[in-house]
Amino acid sequence: MSYSFDSRSFSSSSSSSFSRPAAAASDDDVVGRLRAAGCVFAEDEAGLLLSAARTPAELTALVERRACGHPLEHVLGWAEFCGLRIAVEPGVFVPRRRTEFLVRRAVHTRPDAGVVVDLCCGTGAVGAALAASLPGPGIELYASDIEPAAVRCARRNLPEGARVFEGDLFESLPDLLRGRVDILAANVPYVPTEEVGLLPAEARVHEPLVALDGGADGLDVLRRVTATAGEWLAPGGILLFETSEHQSAGALAAVANGGLEPWAARCDERYATVVVGTKAAG
Repeated sequence: MSYSFDSRSFSSSSSSSFSRPAAAASDDDVVGRLRAAGCVFAEDEAGLLLSAARTPAELTALVERRACGHPLEHVLGWAEFCGLRIAVEPGVFVPRRRTEFLVRRAVHTRPDAGVVVDLCCGTGAVGAALAASLPGPGIELYASDIEPAAVRCARRNLPEGARVFEGDLFESLPDLLRGRVDILAANVPYVPTEEVGLLPAEARVHEPLVALDGGADGLDVLRRVTATAGEWLAPGGILLFETSEHQSAGALAAVANGGLEPWAARCDERYATVVVGTKAAG
């Protein structure tokens, strides 16, 4: 299995920027409990939990939830992404730091984008980051997800004026978007079904299966997106999504079969592979 399934959504320095409440447990107590539970980044996580707790009792509850395997982001209620604090609810897919590479590629490729869609939006982290990063005076921002909890999160995280829809892929988006989208970011699931069971428990137990399982070869949902993405893109518009390095050939073929010009970018630092499909400008 070649997926670098990164559940760490915080920088190593995140805990230093928040004041800590008076608490009965010491740093060493919390670190020891987390380390005993198998948390690799026990020191960083302890700092975040100590900062989040308002009372000793709340600290105990937070530490126990984390020690029992709940994702740190679900315990805290937020994740750091592209310098933003993104609200995260239990049962919602946690935005990965490697996905920041997708945001950077989108902004670099289409800095003039006026209409943006965050498909399979989850918390809306990608849409929020694009809205904050694109240099224009303002964008039309739309998002969609099939999970009701994700839609609730996205509505909390996206800026005023963004429209968030609940539905399967494109089906809930308004027809007025057809042929107008400059950036279509689709954070589709791409883990093959038989490999979902190999994912860390944080993901397979606490995140929705629909956000992880990409079908037999991991590309089923992607093929559904690429089959119709061209109808929604404006001339020169781009589709972007993540995949694994060994799936990139199949992903590029799916983009080409959908009538878009495909190319891929790789970030070794983030272990991220992003495939881009561009609609011809003619």
